[in-house]
Amino acid sequence: MKRLLVVLAILLLPLVVGAQVTKAKAMLTLNFIRYIGWTDEARQGDFVIGVIRDKDLADQIRAQSAGKKFGFQEVVVKEFKNVDEVVDCQVIYCSSAVSFSRSANTILSKVGKGSLIITEQEGATTSGSMINFVVRDEKLKFELCKKNASYAGIQFSSKLEQMTAAINL
Repeated sequence: MKRLLVVLAILLLPLVVGAQVTKAKAMLTLNFIRYIGWTDEARQGDFVIGVIRDKDLADQIRAQSAGKKFGFQEVVVKEFKNVDEVVDCQVIYCSSAVSFSRSANTILSKVGKGSLIITEQEGATTSGSMINFVVRDEKLKFELCKKNASYAGIQFSSKLEQMTAAINL
């Protein structure tokens, strides 16, 4: 019986760790929006966060943003099953289930200027990502690409830049 419990615990551990990582990514994504200099267009209508192919993350962002506003804007979370479904969003989160390097041009054309692109693939900033989650020394971290953000017409605050060095999940 003890062996069964140990084996079961070992099998469930990645699920618990994965859920914590998803929760952290959702929390960080919602915090990122506070430290961005948004364009005037991004401040109109609902504040839309799109998530491509990660239902758990979309659900977590939805739960953490329930009843909250970004300034005067309602926070709306949209889930997309594939890149072709993407519509204009202030934030688009491209999960690791999508090859961002292959889909970058399509995503960039669908969201347009003024949208923050968040990814979770090694090297995604070279394809247009502005914030990229990475694992370094078995810890979740994120990297920023100011050049890509500037091209999109958005700016990172100095506080966000400082967070990249301080984050240790």
